[in-house]
Amino acid sequence: MSLVEPAPKLGRKRDHTRDPEILQCAVDVLAEVGYEGMTIEMVATRAKAGKATLYRRWASKEELVIDAVACMKRNDLEGMTIPDTGTLRGDLVALIRPHSIEDNDKKVRVMGGLLSLISRNPELADAVNATVIEPRAALNRKFLQRAIERGEISRDCDVDTLSMISPSMVAYRTLVQKRPVDREFLISIIDGVVLPAVGLGRGSVATELELEREFDAAS
Repeated sequence: MSLVEPAPKLGRKRDHTRDPEILQCAVDVLAEVGYEGMTIEMVATRAKAGKATLYRRWASKEELVIDAVACMKRNDLEGMTIPDTGTLRGDLVALIRPHSIEDNDKKVRVMGGLLSLISRNPELADAVNATVIEPRAALNRKFLQRAIERGEISRDCDVDTLSMISPSMVAYRTLVQKRPVDREFLISIIDGVVLPAVGLGRGSVATELELEREFDAAS
């Protein structure tokens, strides 16, 4: 009888190359049916993968969702060019593009579909905040701080609070009022809420509107 134990068989190395595609499919399903309606099978079908493939990578639907939400943030930041137009309004308006509106709408719908889970899962709550709310708030803080540094607005402005105005109003309009977020609505927030809050009057708005028309004409 041999005293040498046979070497353990090595399992097949997991292939993670399809993870981004699967996570994007999970995001799409979340946006459509929410967390409660979502199943691993639905994501597998959308990704044209077997359920066993997903369960080998994610032990539960909750784990898959957390990774999918985090993936949304990575995709959103890739290749982003932060505008610097020379004015606060110009910077804020420069972010309003059809693709960015569609992406943000999907993010907010995903957040709405996760509300029942967010309240009992701090990790997911942090992921949603980092993905849906914080990226836009961080850009707003950057634009506001830049406006302060060039003397456009007062240093007494509450940058943290002001940076949350547009993300909060967009979330309320989408989740509570069930109304679409379009360019007109976003500009109404900028002109009717944010600019007056930082002490910029309608004269500044009128000048920026002329610049915006010139920018659109040149695009």
